[in-house]
Amino acid sequence: MPSGVLSVVDLGLKEYGEALTLQRALREERIAGRVDDTLLLLEHPPTITLGRRAAAKEMRLPEAELKAQGFGIWQIERGGKSTYHGPGQLVGYPIVDVRARGLSVPRYVHLLEEAIIAYLGSVGQPAARREGYPGVWVNGNKIAAVGVHLKQWVSIHGFALNVDPDMRHFETIVACGIGDAGVTSMARELRRDFAMSDVKAAVARSLSETFGYGKIQWHNAVAFPDGILQAKA
Repeated sequence: MPSGVLSVVDLGLKEYGEALTLQRALREERIAGRVDDTLLLLEHPPTITLGRRAAAKEMRLPEAELKAQGFGIWQIERGGKSTYHGPGQLVGYPIVDVRARGLSVPRYVHLLEEAIIAYLGSVGQPAARREGYPGVWVNGNKIAAVGVHLKQWVSIHGFALNVDPDMRHFETIVACGIGDAGVTSMARELRRDFAMSDVKAAVARSLSETFGYGKIQWHNAVAFPDGILQAKA
C-alpha cells in the first residue's frame, strides 16, 4: 500500500457550513496536487445533515421547530441518510485521493470503519460492522456514522464518532434512517470521561496506520496550507 504523508488539522468547534466550504476547497487543492491527503478533525454545534437517500420523515420534529431550537439543517451530497452532529462528537473529514491509494470506494469506506474499530479496541471497547449498514456498532447500537462523497476520486465528508455528546439530541431524527437501531457513545459504554484532544490524536494515528501512511503531519488551522483555511473560512 502507498505510504506518503497524512496532513491533520484540528479545527476545534466549527459551524457546519464553514467546514463544508473548507472540505470542498481542500478537495480542489488535492485534485490539483497542491496539498497532501488531509484529515480535518472537529466538532460541530448541533446540526442535522441529510444525505442523498434521506427522507423528510426521518426528522421527528418539523424543520422550523428544530431550527428554532438551534439546530442547523443541511441537505448534502454524501451517501446515506440522516445524521446528527454536535459537541462531544468527533467528526473526521478525510480529503483523500482514493485511487492514488489503490482503493475502491467500498474498500475506502471499509478502512474508515476499520480505523474506528481499531481505535475503540485500543480503549477497551469491542466494536464491529453491521451487515448492510455503514458505520460502527456496539451491542446493536451505532457509535460511529460513516458517509462519503467523491469527485475525481477525491473524498470529502467522512465519519462521526460519538465520544460524549448530548444523547437526547439523537431523538430528533431516525438516525441513519434505521428505525429499529439505537445510538450509543464511548462515555455511555465505558462509563468514563475522554479528553477530546486525546481522542483526536489517537484516531488520527489509527487512521494513518490503517491506510498505511508513512507520516502524520499536524498543522496549525490558520496557516495550513499557505493560509487556505483562513482564506476560505
